[in-house]
Amino acid sequence: MEPSENAPPSCCADNIKEKTSTESAPRWRKFLLAGAILISWFVIYKQLLPFSHFFTYSVLDFEKGSHLGGSIQFFVYDTPKVLMLLTLVVYGVGVIRSFFTPERTRKILAEKRESVGNVLAAHLGIVTPFCSCSAVPLFIGFVTAGVPLGVTFSFLIAAPMVNEIALVLLYGLLGWKVAVLYLVTGLLVAIVAGWIIGRLGLENHIEDWVLEIRTNADDVPGDTLSWNDRFMHGWQAVKDIVGKVWIYVVAGIAVGAVIHGYVPEGFMASIMGKDAWWSVPTAVFIGIPMYSNAAGIVPVIHALLEKGAALGTVLAFMMSVIALSLPEMIILRKVLKPRLIGVFIGVVGSGILLVGYLFNLVI
Repeated sequence: MEPSENAPPSCCADNIKEKTSTESAPRWRKFLLAGAILISWFVIYKQLLPFSHFFTYSVLDFEKGSHLGGSIQFFVYDTPKVLMLLTLVVYGVGVIRSFFTPERTRKILAEKRESVGNVLAAHLGIVTPFCSCSAVPLFIGFVTAGVPLGVTFSFLIAAPMVNEIALVLLYGLLGWKVAVLYLVTGLLVAIVAGWIIGRLGLENHIEDWVLEIRTNADDVPGDTLSWNDRFMHGWQAVKDIVGKVWIYVVAGIAVGAVIHGYVPEGFMASIMGKDAWWSVPTAVFIGIPMYSNAAGIVPVIHALLEKGAALGTVLAFMMSVIALSLPEMIILRKVLKPRLIGVFIGVVGSGILLVGYLFNLVI
């Protein structure tokens, strides 16, 4: 029987077989290497707490219960813990982000009804690599692409406030219940605030020069990337994000360590407790002028809660720092008129106040 015309020559078939086997072998080695790294990560992570006690109270010989000893043990334990969690989650989210280019995100939001768009925009804010400092180019791109104003605000509220850094740090320091609580309330604030702003019809309060811009950027489909490209995207995300925020993590943990070791029990409860009605608005008022990202503020939140501050008050403080910072308002002024910025602050601030009072009442 003669070979088919479409069948490759035997030498070519041998080459294809050899090439396939040589390509699959490195792939299996990569999976084995990834598994070994994950196991090593888990083993090291579980030893951080006993190591911090051993290092602080045996190697450095600090007395247990001392202020300085408590601060050092807090710092030695939380610093590698948070950085390890951050690296792992940022890598995973970096792979997910390879499916969402800015152009694709704009097209998805522009094609949805406004109410559906608010929900979708808030969820996209979690997995897309944007922070409050990216407000100007994002807003320009969203408006010129036809994204409704309210949907745009849902995205811009959720992107800095509910992101993988905030969630992984909250999970690592305060547990999954607090992380889920922050996720749900942050999304609700973003969705409802964006919906309200969209109903007010304030499109004429966007600066005129923004409306005159037309974007012609071509979309780069995420499905053109191979899985190797996506894995490399994850590693690049680790370099870009962890490489930029690690100093804020260390600084935040250092502040938290001082609070943990030296602030007297009950002091923060008297200022940020649930009994004083003015504690929540005071926390929001203090938080707005501050500028920090989630990496820097979450370790401080951890220490405040340990000292007796109420959860609702602390969540309101954190949300105001991340989502309503003064530098963000200055950036937004380049594209929004003062009245629209005032509405944005008022609506989001009211949502944050409601979250604070609600959780102080319930929890």
